Amino acid sequence: MRVILAEDSTLLREGLVRLLAEEGHEVTAAVGNAVELLAAVRAAPPDVVVADVRMPPTHTDEGLRAALEIRREWPDVGVLVLSQYVEGRYATELLTGESGAVGYLLKDRVAQVDEFLDALGRVGDGRTAFDPEVVRRLLVRTTHTDPLARLTPRESEVLAAMAQGHTNAAIARQLHVSQSAVEKHINALFDKLELTGRGEGYSRRVLAVLRYLGS
Repeated sequence: MRVILAEDSTLLREGLVRLLAEEGHEVTAAVGNAVELLAAVRAAPPDVVVADVRMPPTHTDEGLRAALEIRREWPDVGVLVLSQYVEGRYATELLTGESGAVGYLLKDRVAQVDEFLDALGRVGDGRTAFDPEVVRRLLVRTTHTDPLARLTPRESEVLAAMAQGHTNAAIARQLHVSQSAVEKHINALFDKLELTGRGEGYSRRVLAVLRYLGS
């Protein structure tokens, strides 16, 4: 894949450049702030952008706002954002579009090379890749609301796995159940969340669930 990196830490940025190059990806630009990120995407849109949420000059949400602009202006470009902390509002804002190809990882997860590369691959394939801790926090934030509180423990596990971007087959392997059982749980949880019939396709269903979780 063609990747643009936006990370103000020179050490982490150069480390990611080397890692991606070793994995056969082409890093077309590696920048340290949001202005340079948008300029690089404008000059040559990549397959995926990997961007830190907090970048200069204020180190608040420059990276996030750039990521959201990229989602609006270049919907075919996948976006994988990195953050030091779980910031549920940011995860929710990333899901306001109609397409998949979006991910949110905690920086600690980047140290797990296989997990980072797997997430990058999922975003590049047009799917979602959300850190399990981010998903857990979103679920915690919304368990006080109905009908989410009506989900069974197993349905909540399936929902969390879906939010991370896993396929039905992968969820079945992860939970040690049959794929047909996973499909039944998905149908049940969408009925309870009143999302049945909203959108078609895997990515749309995942985004619908996550938008509901962030409400």
